[in-house]
Order: sequence, then structure tokens, then C-alpha cells
Amino acid sequence: MRFIFALLLLCGMSVAQVSQRLDFNRLEDSQASDSSQAGSQPLSDQPWDFGVWFGGGFSVPGGTKDTSILNAGVRVGKVLTDNVGGSFLRGNFEWSADLLPIYYVRQPAKNAYGAGFNPVNLKWNFTSQERVVPYLELGGGVLFTNREVPAATSATNFVTHFALGFHFFTHAQRALTLSTRYEHISNAGLSSPNPGINTVQFAIGWNVFK
Repeated sequence: MRFIFALLLLCGMSVAQVSQRLDFNRLEDSQASDSSQAGSQPLSDQPWDFGVWFGGGFSVPGGTKDTSILNAGVRVGKVLTDNVGGSFLRGNFEWSADLLPIYYVRQPAKNAYGAGFNPVNLKWNFTSQERVVPYLELGGGVLFTNREVPAATSATNFVTHFALGFHFFTHAQRALTLSTRYEHISNAGLSSPNPGINTVQFAIGWNVFK
């Protein structure tokens, strides 16, 4: 009788140990799966952002009229935070800078061309979706042109913009980017008059995050 009781006790302890081991393995597999899924999400692990884009637009009321813009640039940025928040507001914060070697201004007087530099772009990426990442951006910089923009003002101007864009991920690290922005061009009082130019611009680009 004692032998049977000891045998049953030994079997029970063995089953408990096997069950505990199986539960531990399931937990490890679940954690590994969650980690793998998190790592495969776009913009996870605070990547660098390298991009190129081409865009253009036109003037809107509130400044100099009958003006259109064509430009192209390259971007370097860095996602600075992990994803925070919940629901559709879930996202991360990114800083970036743009170099614009092409900036063409078609205006009523003589047209102008130049180059610009935006050292501060502050961007919030909405990452609740895996393949489409909307974003909001606020940024600005300086623009140098070969002629005064607008005419009879200054060849050095400052630009500020607010943008809405979408990253369409074709791969975990690559995305087609479409955006629209409201951009204000002004010499900030370097010369008088200072009517400024308000524009709406549209851009298409390609970004690599790594």
C-alpha cells in the first residue's frame, strides 16, 4: 500500500513538473512572438529616416498672388521615442532636417531659383496601423534665391510649414510618402515691404528607415 502511494506521489510530482515546464515554454514562445511582431512593425526600434522627395504648389490668399513653387530635397531624420499612447493616437516622435538643392519660384516679375535648408522638422508618426502611417509635421528653415522673392523685397527668406503626410510601407523599412503642406515664406523684416507668400504644396517621396 505504501509502495503504491509513493508511486502515485512520484507520478504526480513528475506530471506537475512536466506541466510547469510546458507552461514555461509556452510563455517563452509567446514573448518571442510578441517581440518579433513588435520588431517587424514600421518605425519600431527608433530608426533613422533617409528620404528624397519632389513637390510643388501654388500661392493662396494672405500674401503675394500668382506665384507657384517647384522644389526637391533630401531628408535625414531620427525617431526619438518608442511608441506611446493608445488607439489611433498611438505613435512616436521624430526629428528631421531637409536640404533643398532645388527651389524654383515662378512669380509675376522675374522668376527665381535657389536652395534651402530646414534644420528643424518636428513630426508625430501615428503607428496604430502596420502598413499606412499618417503623420503631422511642423518645421521651418531658410531659403536663398538668386532674385528677390517676392519681387522688390529680399533674396533671403525664412520658411515655416505645417504638413500632413502618409507613409505607405511596401517593406518593413521602405515607404512611398505622399504629403501636403501649408508653407509661409517671409523675410521676417529683413527688408520692407514684407508681403510674404502663402502656399499649398504637394509632394511625393521615398523613405528608408533603418
